Amino acid sequence: MVARVRLRHPCRHFQNNYQETAIKHTSLQIIRDEHASLAAMLRSMTLMVDRGPGDNPQQFFDVLRAMLFYIDEFPERLHHPKESDLLFPRIVRAAPAVMDAVERLERDHMSGEKAVRELQHLLLAWELLGEPRRPAFVDQCKRYVEFYLEHMRLEESVILPEAEKMLTDADWKELDAAFEKNCDPLAGKYPPDPEYARLFTRIVMRAPAPIGLGDA
Repeated sequence: MVARVRLRHPCRHFQNNYQETAIKHTSLQIIRDEHASLAAMLRSMTLMVDRGPGDNPQQFFDVLRAMLFYIDEFPERLHHPKESDLLFPRIVRAAPAVMDAVERLERDHMSGEKAVRELQHLLLAWELLGEPRRPAFVDQCKRYVEFYLEHMRLEESVILPEAEKMLTDADWKELDAAFEKNCDPLAGKYPPDPEYARLFTRIVMRAPAPIGLGDA
């Protein structure tokens, strides 16, 4: 059984922008929940990298591999495509002023999968070839985390508020139906897909807060 953890919202600047506003649309809440769980993952990963392997390198690399696999498997293949295919076209039609922001976000989406794969390769090099390969992973990991947090901040501060103001009830009906199928277990609200049960157990039980309960 996978441990279910109610995550604290790790992106305080996201939360403060909206804590006084009731969220009317399911898809908006799901997007923000998924951003929160991903930000928690990124912050936990940063903590782990800063601490280093310590006296348990096997667990250290095992958990980092699981985290990067999750990022590649869930946000890159499920969350981002729905934003690109469903949300962004609607918001550009309704509010053309956000076109520049959407184009930047789309460029981020296009480069995201490649960036994760590069991190996975650099991590494997560190694990197999030792300390000489550590700086390359650490540097790239920090840049990736900063890139991703800024990406989500732009969505939260520009795109989602504009969508809330400009999209129609018909738009929201389609968006809600699509995003309700995501069910990210790390958001703390949904049971895991059995296919990913071991992955989520590994992350939650071994990774440090804010994403997990461990001290890897």
